[in-house]
Amino acid sequence: MGSVSLNVASSRRVGRRLACLCSPALLNLLVLLSLLFTNLLAFLAFLSPRAHPVPAATANLSTSPSAISAQVAAIVREIDATRLVPHRLAAGDGGGTTLPPELLLFMSPHALPLGRDARTGLTHMPASVAHACFRSPSTLALLAAFASYAPYAACPRNATLPHRLISKACEPLPRRRCLSRGPRAGLPASNMGVDSRRWVKPRHDHEFLIDDVLRLAAGAGKIRIGFDVAGGAANFAARMRERGVTVFTTVLDNAGKPMNEFVAARGLFPLLLSPAHRFPFYDGVFDLVHVGTTALAEGGSPALGQAGTEEALEFFMFDVDRVLRASGLLWIDSYMCHSDERWQVLVRLIGRFGYKKLKWVMGEKAGTGSAKAAMYFSAVLQKPARG
Repeated sequence: MGSVSLNVASSRRVGRRLACLCSPALLNLLVLLSLLFTNLLAFLAFLSPRAHPVPAATANLSTSPSAISAQVAAIVREIDATRLVPHRLAAGDGGGTTLPPELLLFMSPHALPLGRDARTGLTHMPASVAHACFRSPSTLALLAAFASYAPYAACPRNATLPHRLISKACEPLPRRRCLSRGPRAGLPASNMGVDSRRWVKPRHDHEFLIDDVLRLAAGAGKIRIGFDVAGGAANFAARMRERGVTVFTTVLDNAGKPMNEFVAARGLFPLLLSPAHRFPFYDGVFDLVHVGTTALAEGGSPALGQAGTEEALEFFMFDVDRVLRASGLLWIDSYMCHSDERWQVLVRLIGRFGYKKLKWVMGEKAGTGSAKAAMYFSAVLQKPARG
């Protein structure tokens, strides 16, 4: 038979240890330490800086009715500005000018016909009107005159208003529900005083011929569609059409001359757009971009005081690079540099893009014998393929 032995002494020692650990004095000490530690953490959290500080406008807000009313009015103005429907501008912004009803109706968000768009989540589509139209009382007055008309009737005779608004960076302009009056006068469909030798026969060393430039592009793909920035009467587009190339031309009416109508009468494509505006084309759509002196000099809107600045030229050239496809050609045509500083800025900017120099010519302006004579610069550059 087996025997069972019990170690009574060892079991008594374990019981005494448990009794010591569970004594009331020790438990009271643990509770006291936890209370002290918790209070210390709360005190430190109270003294620490706030993670999200209270705005000064809210912290200093008094409980007087006038201060509360001012804060409520400011909130309402912010909500109205967010909705982009300024029913009445403040006295400091536009002299309390009330916008025409047609302009307010155009700017109001319109519900999408099929409801909420599943891809974008939009339920309403706001109309696009440049914020620069509301920055100054003079521009706002011009915009109000542009939008003041009788709906479904003939448009008022304010042919120069669009050009004046665009010169103040007020673009895009709002649409109107009035009937256009048509051409202001009979326009010839001929080349009317255009130099028949330009881009066809050599005149100066700094001018390139169209046929020579098209041959340079033979290895990089056919030139099918081009863009001429600030092309005037679209003479360049007319020459390119003779060679089967379609060219869009940005045109601004000057001194009341119907340049857009003249270009359209020649069967070409005028685009009412200032050089300071972002080109309304997708990336890399043009095989050729033609840029002349006017476009490079007016890369910034003169009304904003940006014409001729280095930053305005950079914004302009980067947008030109955006719409030009890889291996496409950038043609800088007879740009007149009046200073060495401007020339150095343009050269550094061209080098930043990494274009390949296919043609690069400089020549002194004819009739100038001074030491600081103006220089003509022409180049044909090929855009690299970027990964």
